Amino acid sequence: MQPRFLGRLGVADTVTATNAAIGFAAAATAAIDPGLAARLILLAAIADGLDGVVARRLGGTDVGPLLDSLADVASFGVAPAVLVYTVASNGDAASISTPIALAALAASALYVAMAVIRLAIYTLEDSNRAETVGVQTTLSATLVSVTYLAGIGKPAVLVALVAACSYLMVAPVSYPDLYARDAAILGGLQALAVAFPVAFNRVLPRSLLVFAVGYLVLAPVAYWRAA
Repeated sequence: MQPRFLGRLGVADTVTATNAAIGFAAAATAAIDPGLAARLILLAAIADGLDGVVARRLGGTDVGPLLDSLADVASFGVAPAVLVYTVASNGDAASISTPIALAALAASALYVAMAVIRLAIYTLEDSNRAETVGVQTTLSATLVSVTYLAGIGKPAVLVALVAACSYLMVAPVSYPDLYARDAAILGGLQALAVAFPVAFNRVLPRSLLVFAVGYLVLAPVAYWRAA
């Protein structure tokens, strides 16, 4: 018997499903190697951008937008939350009673909930628009990952970051989609940060962090597309 989905998914959907698988790998490895988990989240972000390129070139399917949001829950909702909680608790279940671990548990759980809500609303209202309301889950996950890879991801910093992103993902602020050229630059920088996270005193993840923070702060007022 053939799988039910055979013939209903396109190439772009396969890339999207790969994104979800990478997100699981990031969550699964967080307790063993948080640095690897952070790099896998960035790799998932590359796949998330690539599926849109493939869909525009080869065509998408009706299931594509829904599949994309489901994959993003794994890669940019659950995986960053697990990373932050693991770092805050030192991967030790016995430390769950410490204040920072409890704060990380609460903030990470809230982050996942807000990511799910944001993605559901995005799929319903924003998936066919050139901008979206609230900070993208991809951007939030990138901020968490590169903050850790940049060497400034102390537990308190990461907990504060996921708490802030929990609000920003559902904040009533519009963010435009990146131009293709800027998305390509971002994807290239993400790939370099994945491949060489500690090269030249961590310059690549730190550069990516500057890029991400710049977009976070300036995009709503300084990056709008021409009418």
